[in-house]
Amino acid sequence: MPVLIDPSPRSGAGSSAHAGQVQVKICGLRSAADLAAVAEAGARYAGFVFFEKSPRHLSLEAARALAAEAPLGLAKVALVVDADDAVLDALTETVPLDILQLHGRETPARVAEIRARYGLPVMKAVGIADAEDLPALADYEAVADQILVDAKPPRNADLPGGNGVSFDWRLIAGRSWRKPWMLAGGLTPDNVAEAIRLTGAPQVDVSSGVESAPGFKDPDRIAGFVAAAQAGPVPEL
Repeated sequence: MPVLIDPSPRSGAGSSAHAGQVQVKICGLRSAADLAAVAEAGARYAGFVFFEKSPRHLSLEAARALAAEAPLGLAKVALVVDADDAVLDALTETVPLDILQLHGRETPARVAEIRARYGLPVMKAVGIADAEDLPALADYEAVADQILVDAKPPRNADLPGGNGVSFDWRLIAGRSWRKPWMLAGGLTPDNVAEAIRLTGAPQVDVSSGVESAPGFKDPDRIAGFVAAAQAGPVPEL
């Protein structure tokens, strides 16, 4: 049975600790120290990357151990890129997860298929570079539980995300959203408050913007990012 559309993950992450705040996802966690820093900072989502080209890639065994340490209220998100059913079967059978994040070229039909097959909320990343990319948002809002609005990767980039690039946030300013959504792409502790102000984003996602080097999270930058994101008024969903 498909999961009802709900911005809250299923494992109790809708706790009062997050009420009335911009919700933050820190992606690309690789260690218990990363997880502890994210939880202490007050983030809502912990992202694990399953994409071998990424410096943030985790094995299933490492992710299972890490996910088991996640405190109640921290939603565990698995980022995959054009994964087939065999990969997703192994992932969902091994790692306790709350959300599947599809960050490849998955079609709306494939998103709907994955959502129905695995019974987990699905977040679909949609890359934006210019106004021509905006119609895809509506296509994916029709089938996903959440939309991650990200910058399109640079031409010939090896990674579909986590490249530290942004798009013109004015492209989505004032947009009416049918589903919960999250802003990503080039966000840092220094610019996240402005990004939220311009776009009205109720949720934000960061990876490279809180790292000291690719794949190495900086706990001070994580804390600074969450604090900056939650310092201002909360936009309406």
